[in-house]
Amino acid sequence: MLQCEFHYQKKGFSLAATIQMQCSVLGIIGPSGAGKTTFLKLLLGLQQPQAGFIHLNQQILTDIDKKIHIPMHQRSMALVFQQAMLFPHMSVQQNLLYAKKWTQLKQEKFHLNEIAELLEIDHLLQRQVQQLSGGEAQRVSIGRALLSSPELLLLDEPLTGLDAKLKQQILPFFARIRDEMQVPMIYVTHHHEELAQLGAEIVAFKDHRLSNV
Repeated sequence: MLQCEFHYQKKGFSLAATIQMQCSVLGIIGPSGAGKTTFLKLLLGLQQPQAGFIHLNQQILTDIDKKIHIPMHQRSMALVFQQAMLFPHMSVQQNLLYAKKWTQLKQEKFHLNEIAELLEIDHLLQRQVQQLSGGEAQRVSIGRALLSSPELLLLDEPLTGLDAKLKQQILPFFARIRDEMQVPMIYVTHHHEELAQLGAEIVAFKDHRLSNV
């Protein structure tokens, strides 16, 4: 079980809640501007709140009053954005191996060949990222995140911009990550059907409140 307790303020937005994640995938839905992406960035440590605290499994990640802020590379998390955001001057393999720099302070959980096979990108390793389709690029982005050996995978609308066919190709890979790699995920999306296919628990951000769905 994953438990996240938070009470924070950020750019006029405030939210206080406790999330208890009973299964492997927690889905977060809500309208644009509700704070879903901000929550993921604060959880990862990519941003700091102006006030408040964030605890994960009773570990203090951020506490403004106590002047505690655990650096992003020490939080054992990885975030996959809406866009793949790959390095254009690197090959697919180089992009994937770039994640290894984040494993220096913790035990390496996954290996390149294992992840490439899981995501079916092993035949793409020597390609330049400009040669990839949208679905291929997003799988490389997911692979890079996994190779940082996260204890928690954060997904910020990872299928946005992909057509229905590509979405149906990528969703099974998230299921394999859940089942074979046993990496828990927090999955932000506007689409309930994506979460339903992954058997996710679902909570909603709305009007600065968090509620079960």
